[in-house]
Amino acid sequence: MGRRKRGQRRKKGRFNYILASILIVTVLGVGAALLIGSLTTPSSNGDSGIVMYYSPTCGCCKNYLKYLRDKGLDVKAVEVHDVAKVKKELGIPRDLWSCHTLLLSDYFIEGHVPYKAIKKLLDERPDIEGIALPGMPPGSPGMSGEKQGEFTILALDGGDVKVFMKI
Repeated sequence: MGRRKRGQRRKKGRFNYILASILIVTVLGVGAALLIGSLTTPSSNGDSGIVMYYSPTCGCCKNYLKYLRDKGLDVKAVEVHDVAKVKKELGIPRDLWSCHTLLLSDYFIEGHVPYKAIKKLLDERPDIEGIALPGMPPGSPGMSGEKQGEFTILALDGGDVKVFMKI
């Protein structure tokens, strides 16, 4: 009889381990689904509902956030330690990447995009995935240095990259 109780305890222990594992995986899965849902569905009421994902160690991101808020935009700042993961989940091509990503309505805004381009995006509401100013050009909003030439703002349109505007 003693053997049977020990075996039952082992089975109960394994059962509890499996149950705990399933619970952890479920909680992590729900958390990931909520994160992905929040990445792809920010609110879309005018120019509010802007969410900015950036690294807490990036100074130019904080400068860009201040720039947007100074322009009167209501921006929710979300610090993430893996900004690349956000970009990948949103399907932003690597050659459009910068140091931070914004979500506005159904659009992404990648990098140090000037307010004028964001305003055009809001006013026209084109059928595109988003806009980007790749890299970290000197003199762009939030970046130090002198502006050197025009900024070419790119649009992702059905997987194709095209010029959205030049500033």
